[in-house]
Amino acid sequence: MNADIDENLREAERIATLLSEEGLPVLVIGAIALAAHRYVRFTQDVDLGVDADIRQMRKLEELLRAAGYDAELHEPDGDDPLGGVIDVSGGFGLVQIVNFGNRFPAAIRDALAGEDIRIMPDGVLRIMPIPQLVALKLYAGGLKSLADIVELLRRNPEVDLDMIGETCRKYRLRGWGRVLEELRQEP
Repeated sequence: MNADIDENLREAERIATLLSEEGLPVLVIGAIALAAHRYVRFTQDVDLGVDADIRQMRKLEELLRAAGYDAELHEPDGDDPLGGVIDVSGGFGLVQIVNFGNRFPAAIRDALAGEDIRIMPDGVLRIMPIPQLVALKLYAGGLKSLADIVELLRRNPEVDLDMIGETCRKYRLRGWGRVLEELRQEP
């Protein structure tokens, strides 16, 4: 897939509009959200976070196919930390609809109730706010997620670390102390 990211974002906006019309708001997560918060790293896809149940995910897959997209739902198993992922692909690239419903819905719900940062002024695509983005990264775990959190926070020195820590405690996430240790070290 050699689609450019602008084309991918335009298609993600169309997909988000379809989902919104079905009553399912979406948030941009992943590398695009990191970039919107001043931490740019390479990506070839757009990740959209939702809070849905598996029936809604199946319906969305059908809706996307009916709209002409190549859409494939990867249903979760019992050990999966996600509630399913729909890969939507085409000449534009890849958009992944990542479901946190029945797994970690509070991060999506709180982000939707929080700061409203749009990719395009009149668009439906909203960026996940930093506190919930940090929480999703801690939830994902691993060294890459830790490195992403540290770099994101270094590029946003004005953020309230105490508030982010409270957010992580509220969600009962582990690893915030390690993030703070890494932040204290020289870059």
